[in-house]
Amino acid sequence: MHRKASETTATALDLRIVGEKISQSPYNSLQNFQLSDKVAKGHFSTVYFGTNIVTGVKVALKRVQLTKMIDKKAAEDCKREIILLQKLDHPNVIKYISHFISTNSDLYIILELASAGDLAKMIEYFVQKQKVLPEKTIWKYFSQICLGLEHMHSKRIMHRDIKPANIFINAQGAVKLGDLGLGRFFPNEIDFTHSKLGTPYYMSPERINELGLGYSFSADIWSLGCVLYEMAVFRSPFFEENLTFLGLRKKIDELDYAPLSSKLYSSELRDLVSRCLTLEPKGRPIIAEVTQLSITMYNQYLNESFTSTTPTSADSSSPDSSIGST
Repeated sequence: MHRKASETTATALDLRIVGEKISQSPYNSLQNFQLSDKVAKGHFSTVYFGTNIVTGVKVALKRVQLTKMIDKKAAEDCKREIILLQKLDHPNVIKYISHFISTNSDLYIILELASAGDLAKMIEYFVQKQKVLPEKTIWKYFSQICLGLEHMHSKRIMHRDIKPANIFINAQGAVKLGDLGLGRFFPNEIDFTHSKLGTPYYMSPERINELGLGYSFSADIWSLGCVLYEMAVFRSPFFEENLTFLGLRKKIDELDYAPLSSKLYSSELRDLVSRCLTLEPKGRPIIAEVTQLSITMYNQYLNESFTSTTPTSADSSSPDSSIGST
């Protein structure tokens, strides 16, 4: 038991070293924050909304209880998230502000606030209201997701857990990738990783099957394809009630998902989903290509010059359609 306590103390010291340069920040003490709502809770962490009383800036505070971490791997995940966040600076990635260790040895990571919630909650809202996301809105949000991921990949960072619950929206409607606890940084000469982490419904086949060659940035592209599909029909392509893990693997390996309706969605959207959900990793497009296509499609809708086969309104006789606008 004494050994575990020592490891926790060492972890706290290590995290202080990571934060040496921000010691004079107004964000380096819990006393400088007024906490409000608890918005999320995990095994070791809790996220709060808060306001910095020195600057007046509203933020999200991620509290990690280091004393509950009895293994080095969990502590390393915390350090990794801080290091990855410090490398990233993009309008479509949740911004790291600071971090500190409180007097009771809890780690607090201070992050940009996305007060409008996440994409999963937005999808849930549309399901409850029996509305659909217009394709213009899908491209608007998806292009921002792609821009954030392109920035990450340009820094040699994989996300590894892209899903609607990790895609956040701020009060101005900007979309931001977040929750990089599973992220992995690749030096230039290394392209593959082998750890099996992430959310199974959005896992690529090479990840869920733990193939010997590992996986690379193209695994994020698969997850993007799953998210794009879900934005259209409000469910993961491989979701099924009471599905076992082995059943999910089989569905993924066989690309067993219902095709998107050609009456409701453009050929460009349907084709992009298909290309992202390609079993062979090398057959998937790179993030720059996906980003460019999504921006082009959004601009075409924005300029009202789109001439593809997308219908001007949903077929009211279809069980998947409803009246609504975004």
